[in-house]
Amino acid sequence: MPTPSPVAEWEGVAVRDVATNGITLRVFEHGPEGLGTPQTTENPAHTDKPVVVLCHGFPELAFSWRHQVSALAAAGYRVLAPDMRGYGGSSRPADVEAYDTLTLCADLAGLLDAVGARDAVFVGHDWGAIVVWQMAAAYPERVRAVAGMSVPATPRSPVPPVPVLRKRNGDDFYIVWFQEPGVADEALARNVRRTLVTREIYSADWAARPDEQLPPPRWLSEPELAYYVDEFTRTGFTGGLNYYRNLDRTWTLTEHLAGRTIDCPSLFVTGSKDPVAGFMPDDKLERVLTDLRGRVVVDGAGHWIQQERPDEVNAALLGFLAGLD
Repeated sequence: MPTPSPVAEWEGVAVRDVATNGITLRVFEHGPEGLGTPQTTENPAHTDKPVVVLCHGFPELAFSWRHQVSALAAAGYRVLAPDMRGYGGSSRPADVEAYDTLTLCADLAGLLDAVGARDAVFVGHDWGAIVVWQMAAAYPERVRAVAGMSVPATPRSPVPPVPVLRKRNGDDFYIVWFQEPGVADEALARNVRRTLVTREIYSADWAARPDEQLPPPRWLSEPELAYYVDEFTRTGFTGGLNYYRNLDRTWTLTEHLAGRTIDCPSLFVTGSKDPVAGFMPDDKLERVLTDLRGRVVVDGAGHWIQQERPDEVNAALLGFLAGLD
């Protein structure tokens, strides 16, 4: 029999809506039932393997973990992959201030409550990495272990981050350009396919140029790209952009966490060609992560690492998880 396509395989993953923190998350779920909950006569299926929660970045969806969900489930882990707040089938509140990182963490704490899990291993990529690092600091009792990809854990900045980024990189730097509501939203939604396949970093200069006619990268098939295009055509990009618009607000809200370390087992995975390293180096990981079990650099990989190089990422995650047993 032919091997199912990644899209067809993904469409076979169970999905449900989960009420949490005043919103609804669309959550894709795979793996044995009962993991992460106390063993009782009503729940004899419990094992010691933790629940694994996969948190995507921008502009992605739970679908970006399609290569990891089945591999982790096959190894015996119960996997939860939500469309994060503002994305896909999840709620997209209109208020910009509904997207600070502590609120995103509260979404995930509520997700654990909804599935009856005391804690989980949290894995995040890009903005998802920022969220899971924050989750480990703000809710240490709910985080068995944490793995971040592409965006490293860093000590708290002594000042709000956006003015620093503006001074260092200029007004056209993508994070700075994203700050004004409506501007990047319109530019990115004008041609969704172009936005998703461009090889450039988003900017006002990029938005002003004629549309490129580019094929998807080699690691993304046309049907996979169509899945993303359909979803972002429907939802737009505002939800994800609002994460960036809360950078300074989150800095203010997390003052009480200043100096806190992350003491659970941790892992960092990145690509040797990831451009994020140019402005967010990982040289301060050990100042934040007191039980860093590994720093994996995938040679030749770029930013979209779990999609670009799924075999290496799966091996790193499974090795990390096995070390928790």
